[in-house]
Amino acid sequence: MSDSSDDILTRPLGVDVPAPGPRAGLARLRARLQTLARSPRAVAAGVGGGVLTLLGLVLLLGDPKAGEPRVQLAITVRDVVPVAGRPASPDAVAANESAPAPKLQSSAVEVESASGVTVVRAGGSAAPAEAVVIRVPQADAPKLAPAPDPRLTERGRHGTLPKLGEGRIRPLDVYARPEEPGTGPRIAIVLTGLGVGQAATASAIVKLPPAVSLAFSPYGNDAERSAARARAFGHEILLQAPMEPFDFPDSDPGPQGLLTSAKPPENADRLAWAMSRFSGYVGVTNFMGAKFMADAAAFEPVLRDIAARGLGFLDDGTNARGVARDLLDKAKVPAARAEVVLDAVPRPEAIDRELARLEAQARTNGFALASGSAQPMTIERIARWSRELEGRGIRLVPASVALRGGKAMRVTKAD
Repeated sequence: MSDSSDDILTRPLGVDVPAPGPRAGLARLRARLQTLARSPRAVAAGVGGGVLTLLGLVLLLGDPKAGEPRVQLAITVRDVVPVAGRPASPDAVAANESAPAPKLQSSAVEVESASGVTVVRAGGSAAPAEAVVIRVPQADAPKLAPAPDPRLTERGRHGTLPKLGEGRIRPLDVYARPEEPGTGPRIAIVLTGLGVGQAATASAIVKLPPAVSLAFSPYGNDAERSAARARAFGHEILLQAPMEPFDFPDSDPGPQGLLTSAKPPENADRLAWAMSRFSGYVGVTNFMGAKFMADAAAFEPVLRDIAARGLGFLDDGTNARGVARDLLDKAKVPAARAEVVLDAVPRPEAIDRELARLEAQARTNGFALASGSAQPMTIERIARWSRELEGRGIRLVPASVALRGGKAMRVTKAD
């Protein structure tokens, strides 16, 4: 039988099929290849053959990395630039041979960014073409005592509170910034509103001379860390206590504000909350508070509490009336009042005029105390004004100078 089994099975019965031609042969070959492709054994055999072919090519070509991409780089050898006064080490030379040359800082902005050192630029904030002045802390600068001091703390309902230590040691004296020796007229400045704006707080801490005192709000999210950083930079600090203004509740000192309508124990608890927010302050200053400070019945217990804890009270001068002298005497609290509010009119030329007036008062009375708010404009004007202050024969001193000593209540006669 000459016909294959496949032809017998697929040929119609009773019909003569002509002899296969070239096209029929191709069709038959295609059908058989499709049958083989559907066979698992055939597929496995094909895969195995492909792997063997690939291995053969690898051995033949001699590429152990199987064609992994490669690139050739030229290494430029550069001379090592040694640091002044210190020879370059062999390790540094070897590292320099394979590392690219470091980018040189060509501007004051790049120098400040690369080094982390604060650069004070003459003539404003823009980087000048001439040399820049870098403020470097002096090695013999006065150091502030660590805070909190265990001798001057007690535990309260809201946290750690300041207290008068044994032997009547006061936080006012321990935490104060020492006054640098010298002669001539003195000026003290306290900047308020620190701790509630990170950018302004950081700017005031770094840009202002350490002798400028900083008052922190208890409402800051990171008040304790910010206050500690200010003291680390040499700034004496105060606590701002929120108090009721005349237009309350249109102007609101906040949820822990001291109010004339509150009973003394409630105001004492609110003050304790504010006092527990951070430590290391020499005294308390007001935030708003014109109405509260004018109410003797409400304010006197607060002043007595401040005095009993060894602190002072500083009126920031924003209230035209001020605190009655007999009230301060009755409470026996070290107190002072700012004579000049630098940014009552928040314009650069107005701030400069107030700074000039502050200098004139210092020359006349020997001492003058001013306050300002932690606004970028105020910080910049004070920083610029203070650069040549010593050359004009005037010294900056901390605000505690106005609170300490037997004549502390007479600001112009501060010891």
